Amino acid sequence: MADLLKDLGYLALGSRLKRLAERLQADANLVHESYGFSTQSGHFPLLAALHRYGPMTVSRAVSVLKASQPSVTRTASALVKMGMVDIATPPEDRRQRRLSLTAFGKDYVTQMENQMWPGVERAARDMCGGQYATLIEEIERLEKAFDERSLLDRARNPLRIVEYRPELAREFYNINAEWIRNMFSLEAHDEAVLSDPQTHVIGKGGQILFVESIDTGHIVATCALMPDGDGAIELTKMGVRRTMRGKKVGEFLLRAIIKRAHQLGADPLYLLTNTKCAPAIHLYEKLGFHHDEGIMQTYGHRYQRADVAMRYRKP
Repeated sequence: MADLLKDLGYLALGSRLKRLAERLQADANLVHESYGFSTQSGHFPLLAALHRYGPMTVSRAVSVLKASQPSVTRTASALVKMGMVDIATPPEDRRQRRLSLTAFGKDYVTQMENQMWPGVERAARDMCGGQYATLIEEIERLEKAFDERSLLDRARNPLRIVEYRPELAREFYNINAEWIRNMFSLEAHDEAVLSDPQTHVIGKGGQILFVESIDTGHIVATCALMPDGDGAIELTKMGVRRTMRGKKVGEFLLRAIIKRAHQLGADPLYLLTNTKCAPAIHLYEKLGFHHDEGIMQTYGHRYQRADVAMRYRKP
């Protein structure tokens, strides 16, 4: 028999996972019933959270479960009616509601933990063909990917950030050499950094990011963060392949590299460029860089072509 969701592959990933989750939860409800427990699978996450972590506010439960507040509130209300959960208002913050297991609830969850949970875990592992850990790791990877960038953003913008790895050193050189040679000439400092990014960037605690086209798998842009001592970091060697210009690849990359610079504690984050690079300068200004004479005096000697110095200030 045909299976449309299976045939559609990644296009129907969400629908297929939802279908699978519904099947798992339906069978889990039958397991609850067979063991004589009146709760359902939808009650399990909150009960398990209160059992493991103890009393917590609704907002804390939302954070722990990565669920919506209405969903947690509905589940809590159902468990209150069943006599398993208490809801109280802590005196230190009248705006909050604190959830806790009742004595009956504690005994109930302990019975489930001893009688039912081992069998459910064993059954789930068996259904995964003994590759339980692998499946869990894949789910964690998917959740992390969601946190980093939404499905909406990925669908509208078919680009992704790729971290530096040694085999991409040639891409780092070629992308930058292309634009520098087209507009200026490779200086000694350019050649040193581009030829050995491991020593001049990565080895000094810096980072290099790349942009990959999801559609083609090709690297289409790159940029580096090069530490300069005392917390200063130079944003440098930012280039986009000529065939990808005008497609907002540079803005996508610049936003990512600024975020990474914040994580590294850059102070200041600066860059050196040339007035001939007017479109790039406009983009830098758009995302929070300001012209800075002090940066020019301190670092401008690094390149013969540098006649513009900019420092990032959070907009």
